[in-house]
Parts: sequence; structure tokens; C-alpha cells
Amino acid sequence: MFAANLMIKNPSGLHARPASGLVRLCKEFSSEITIYYKEKSINAKSIVSVLAGGIGQNAEIKLTAEGSDESEAGPVVISYIENLTD
Repeated sequence: MFAANLMIKNPSGLHARPASGLVRLCKEFSSEITIYYKEKSINAKSIVSVLAGGIGQNAEIKLTAEGSDESEAGPVVISYIENLTD
């Protein structure tokens, strides 16, 4: 399993546009990709789940990827999140 902690730096957090891009990216991988925020477990392949997560700027999250391509998926998704701009 791939796991990493990171902070959302984007001023608007994971609002509609970046959340949509994140979900699209995650769907390219066969691994199960999950975001843990506060007490929530969020399916990163579901736009409804990501938006309902209410992840704003400076939110500390844990990202996990589990599956056959986890070692590729994890770093790619982290790079996407860390480079978000409005």
C-alpha cells in the first residue's frame, strides 16, 4: 500500500474544477485511491465523495493507493494535488 500525508495548498481547496480533474486522474488507475480527511474516508474516484468531503485550503489529508499500480498512482496523484492552482 502507498500512503502519504500532505496539505492542500490551493486557495480554493478541492472545489469543483480541481476535484473533477483529480477524479479523472484517479480513474486512470486500477488501484483503490482514498483520501482521509478528519473523520472521513473519501473515494477519490467519486466526484460526489470528493466534493462532499469539504476539503479546503490548508487541510491536512492522508492519501492511500492500494492495488496493482499503487506505486505509480500515489506519486502521480500527489503531484497533481500539490500543483493545484485556482
